[in-house]
Amino acid sequence: MSALFTVSRSAMAARAMAPRVNTSSFLTLARLYSSGKFPPHTVIHMPALSPTMTQGNIQSWAKKVGDELAPGEPIAEIETDKASMDFEFQEEGYLAKILMDAGSKEVPVGQPIAVYVEDASEVPAFESFTAADAGEAPKAAAPAEAEAPKQEEPKETKEAPAPAAPSTPAPSKLAPTDRIFASPLAKTIALEKGIALKGVKGTGPHGRITAKDIEGLEAKPAAAAPAAGGAAPAAATASYEDIPITSMRKTIATRLLQSTQQSPSYIIQSQISVSKLLKLRASLNSTAEDRYKLSINDLLIKAIARTCVRVPEVNSAWLGDQGVIRQYKNVDVSVAVATPTGLITPIVFNAESKGLADISNQVKDLGKRAKIGKLSPEEFQGGTICISNLGMNHAVTAFTSIINPPQSAILAIGTTEKKAVPSEVNEQGFVFDDVITITGTFDHRVIDGALGGEWMKELKRIVENPLELLI
Repeated sequence: MSALFTVSRSAMAARAMAPRVNTSSFLTLARLYSSGKFPPHTVIHMPALSPTMTQGNIQSWAKKVGDELAPGEPIAEIETDKASMDFEFQEEGYLAKILMDAGSKEVPVGQPIAVYVEDASEVPAFESFTAADAGEAPKAAAPAEAEAPKQEEPKETKEAPAPAAPSTPAPSKLAPTDRIFASPLAKTIALEKGIALKGVKGTGPHGRITAKDIEGLEAKPAAAAPAAGGAAPAAATASYEDIPITSMRKTIATRLLQSTQQSPSYIIQSQISVSKLLKLRASLNSTAEDRYKLSINDLLIKAIARTCVRVPEVNSAWLGDQGVIRQYKNVDVSVAVATPTGLITPIVFNAESKGLADISNQVKDLGKRAKIGKLSPEEFQGGTICISNLGMNHAVTAFTSIINPPQSAILAIGTTEKKAVPSEVNEQGFVFDDVITITGTFDHRVIDGALGGEWMKELKRIVENPLELLI
């Protein structure tokens, strides 16, 4: 379950499944290096394909070992925290080794996933290459790479007087005229500094670009920057990505704006003891025999429904165009669920009359189907009150949520904390209690402040004395 920072109830059906998003400028290459064991090569790391991505799943590889790589071609399909995306490569070469097979799960950003080389003849040399080679070799190889350009430069001066010499080996390597030849270290520096190699004249053997050629370019942007805006085009080359706005995201944005602009909301926050609730949960789960497995969220859904029965004015909707406030007799609790394309609120209908086991099993089923886009519209359109729970994230002690119109209330649940409370029985004078912070956001058009306070008071009474759920 996740925080509802807004969710559409009527337009979510437009997009049931996550769209495929293509990326065009994600270049995640490790430093190029060579060693006595392997020829010069580049390690490709798991890319960060979204600002919040920390790990990803490799769904499939579009290329196999030995295949030629070209700029703009997808080499793998990566499942991120937002959607399934194509990882498009931006260099020429050949795929020499796949380090993480298709189906690999939760691969951290930055972990080596593959290796590429510049020449097809070098591919067989990487048959025994492992992830350990990818992780350790760059550090040890850095000094060797630093010396490589120095060794090449004397050759350049010796071979320069004989222009005919390169003509024999050149045709096989230079046949593709748009191919860029550069030393591994030169490419690494270019990547780090954001320098485009196209157009750079190499001074190494056969026109190969060396580290010295790249280092000589570093001073030019710095000198030109104060004079004019000439550096702007280079800076804009790969500094951002435009992600198309999906229909679902447009709907979420519209509902957010509608709620924040049209609902005069206010917030009431309460710290509530859940020690007894946790004991009740543990007791029930210990005798469940696989019939159910209750979560705190399941118990809170039931508590919210019971509170709405006792204070029914909160279980209402503002229907200004019809000139009425609709007060519902049944309590349909919308439960915020995070999906790859956004938040959606599947509904536990008639929660006030359902048992805890029924609520728990239904929430698990709805959540599972919501994440793969298998909910029917009637399962998430409607609802009379909403719960948004971030309690599973121990960093979130409290937060506020935005009302899901035309509903009039939403409850935001923080994580469980230990709190010292006075005790006359304990010799130390205090005991530790398990508490959660529940933040209610209410629509003042429907629920006056005093009434919102009464509702929160009743919720606190029920949660702190969970046998009230039976009454």
